[in-house]
Amino acid sequence: MSSTTRRQQQARVLRQTRRIHRWSGITLFVFFFVIGVTSVLLGWKKDSTYIMPATARGSSTELTEWLPTAELLARAQTTLVDSLGSAYDPTIDRIDYRPDKGSLKFLFKDHYGEVQLDGATGQVLSVGIRRADFIEQVHDGSIVSDLFKLIYSTIMGLATIVFTVSGFWLWYGPRRMRR
Repeated sequence: MSSTTRRQQQARVLRQTRRIHRWSGITLFVFFFVIGVTSVLLGWKKDSTYIMPATARGSSTELTEWLPTAELLARAQTTLVDSLGSAYDPTIDRIDYRPDKGSLKFLFKDHYGEVQLDGATGQVLSVGIRRADFIEQVHDGSIVSDLFKLIYSTIMGLATIVFTVSGFWLWYGPRRMRR
């Protein structure tokens, strides 16, 4: 193959790569923007009490001194309704035990409310909103549905691979043609 034909073929591949890179970017711009913004916010979640309430310290890290979980659960549900109102459903999604801090976080099913209690005394340490959970659901697409999350994650992962390969080729291709 002559050098002119090779250069023409490389130029054609470069144009096709540029076209793929451009149209993928135009098509997925909003999704990449959302992922970027939510990534920054999630990176700050441990350092911002607005995004996620800080984990409070309880009075005892000794689990044998802690109150029974059922009693703590009832206190958390009562505290939620008393603090945030009856519009908040007190159905528990999960309990986050923090033995090293002597506290428990009660997370609720249909909203982003959180109640933190002292494991030993049952005293309310904090009542807050976990905005990080909402941000995470937007970030991974699960805010729409589990099926959407699967499709969205797959498309965005493949798009990242396409951008990486095509971006590399857009950088390397012209250098290769100069040889």
